[in-house]
Amino acid sequence: MGLKLIFLIVSRGVSLLRLSRRESWWKDAEILMLRHQLSVALREQPRAHPRLTWPDRAWLALLAGTLPVERLAAMRLIVTPGTILRWHRDIVRRRSARRSRRGRSGRPPVRRKVRSVVLRLARENQSWGYRRIHGELAGLGITMAPSTVWQILKSAGIDPAPRRDGPGWPEFLRSQAQGILALDFFTADLLNGAKVYVLAVIEHGTRRVRILGATGHPAQSWVVQQARNLLMDLEDAGTRVKFVLHDRDASFTAAFDAVFKAAGVRVIRSAVQAPRMNSIMERWIGSCRRELLDRTLVWNQRHLMTVLREYEDFYNTHRPHRALSQAAPLRPLPDGIIDLDHFRVQRRDRTGGVIHEYHLVAWVFGTHNRRMLRPRDRLGSGQRRQRLVPLPRRQQPGQVLPEPPPLR
Repeated sequence: MGLKLIFLIVSRGVSLLRLSRRESWWKDAEILMLRHQLSVALREQPRAHPRLTWPDRAWLALLAGTLPVERLAAMRLIVTPGTILRWHRDIVRRRSARRSRRGRSGRPPVRRKVRSVVLRLARENQSWGYRRIHGELAGLGITMAPSTVWQILKSAGIDPAPRRDGPGWPEFLRSQAQGILALDFFTADLLNGAKVYVLAVIEHGTRRVRILGATGHPAQSWVVQQARNLLMDLEDAGTRVKFVLHDRDASFTAAFDAVFKAAGVRVIRSAVQAPRMNSIMERWIGSCRRELLDRTLVWNQRHLMTVLREYEDFYNTHRPHRALSQAAPLRPLPDGIIDLDHFRVQRRDRTGGVIHEYHLVAWVFGTHNRRMLRPRDRLGSGQRRQRLVPLPRRQQPGQVLPEPPPLR
């Protein structure tokens, strides 16, 4: 910006020397033309605000300082004379401030890396205040004032002194995910207009879903029996539960909670009109509606349980989950494909073709490290599995393919 001002002064000085060699009536005529052009511009755009840069303001203020104030008030300018005088005072103040700061640099700026570390500690530890973060930085060998940490957090919109009454709800759900079960009711409409209530449960740690049952009238005896069945299923599977999370629905009575309390499980009720406190269960209900119920005509309650059991098996054994690194609750990710030029993908339709599953064909010329078998291909004990024959490759010109091995 300083170089631009110097260039502007030099160029205007050369123009002044060139004007000094002209006749006086030439100058008067040029001044009259410029005044008329300015009048036309102000008449066409009376409310236009000119965008002047700092060098423009400095040059106008420098020229205005050579003229008397009375003459300056009578001139037609794009800005008021008071504005020009204010620009002149700003230039003088900046020059004085620059001279007073000479030799004193003030507080050194905070490095970008240090700032990122401070914000990272604040995000990963929501209960830490600026004093605790300052102590952690001192342990890392980073020397800075506590007030600097406070200012960094304040400018980033983070409370420098957060509450101290324990972890927040997201922290609690992440730390205790392996022992949390979330329950909730959702409704499904049948073709005859009846409404059926479905009770489902999901494990936070593994994302496994269980459809406990469906009924047209969720009475207390039915709900309590479903809670007992759930505890027996969890005991058979060897799953330990610490917390049961559900909303304040009237169907979850005190007798329902007493079944879990008798088993040593703590019952947590979500707040009123706070679906985000049970967000994992609510998200699964949304997925079930979008992927199945909104695309299926359900005839009766028996048909509803059939499609829900099918979706439950699909959700637990095939559907990928971002929380599990795209694995399924009951199926880990397979090994990577070795040969990306020779493999086949087979589709399996479920729930009448509403849901599609895709599997790699097993052992296609060694393109996969693990044998991919669908649940229906798993044989029980005592049954003999036949050897799979590799699929034929596309024969290239001049190539002789080997004979496939005989069946045993």
